[in-house]
Amino acid sequence: QVQLVESGGGLVQAGGSLRLSCIASGRRFSRYAMGWFRQAPGKEREFVAAVYWIGGGTYYSDSVKGRFTISRDNAKNTVYLQMNSLKPEDTAVYYCAADWEGAGSSRSSDYEYWGQGTQVTVSS
Repeated sequence: QVQLVESGGGLVQAGGSLRLSCIASGRRFSRYAMGWFRQAPGKEREFVAAVYWIGGGTYYSDSVKGRFTISRDNAKNTVYLQMNSLKPEDTAVYYCAADWEGAGSSRSSDYEYWGQGTQVTVSS
């Protein structure tokens, strides 16, 4: 199993940027597909981005495509979410998740491990 810890959230104005980090404590990090999800108050958890195990490809929700970038550094057991051009509707708790040998999924239920979340608040 792995443990995931997110960091990098905070309060920014619209148009600003943040970079979220998720550090995994488990072994064989490179064998996990990694995803980012978010959940705003009163809403269900929403897929944001994923980086696959096979091929290292990436996948984004339409709402963040072109603004957010997911990446991973396997040597550091870390996945990142670079968020640019932030909008108030991006405000949410952001979670990272791991899926063993996954191809990258947009479904929360496909991920076995989850971090505690980090709050991102974008003011107008």
